[in-house]
Amino acid sequence: MFLGEYTHSLDLRGRITIPARFRQELERGMVITRGFDSCLMVYPMDEWNHIADRIAQMPTANRNARSYGRRMFGGAYEAVPDKMGRVLIPAFLRDYAGIEEEAVVVGVNNYLEIWHPEKWQGILESDSQNLDVILSDMKSMGV
Repeated sequence: MFLGEYTHSLDLRGRITIPARFRQELERGMVITRGFDSCLMVYPMDEWNHIADRIAQMPTANRNARSYGRRMFGGAYEAVPDKMGRVLIPAFLRDYAGIEEEAVVVGVNNYLEIWHPEKWQGILESDSQNLDVILSDMKSMGV
């Protein structure tokens, strides 16, 4: 399970250090892809394979299914951490998320999000302002 938030610098090659507590779950590889709200989503390979299986079962005749598949797979990058726990974030993904020198790695249960620090703060503020609506929506989903 991925929990917490960690701020890390990127090196000159565009690599970020994966927080030590997350490395064991990611040592067999991961997929980094475009997320929602201008962040990146990082899935352990097992979780990614589960998602890929579910997407493969969606009807290709459905426009939204095709769009979702393109979004998830078209921007996906497979990575394995090096011995120091660093992972390359390709330029096209850094550009998408606006990540340059520093990023916030956020644990979200079964995956990670990687954010530009200012965008992350903006999401936290927005979520705080909309907390009543969010909680009501979660309640309707049985959470």
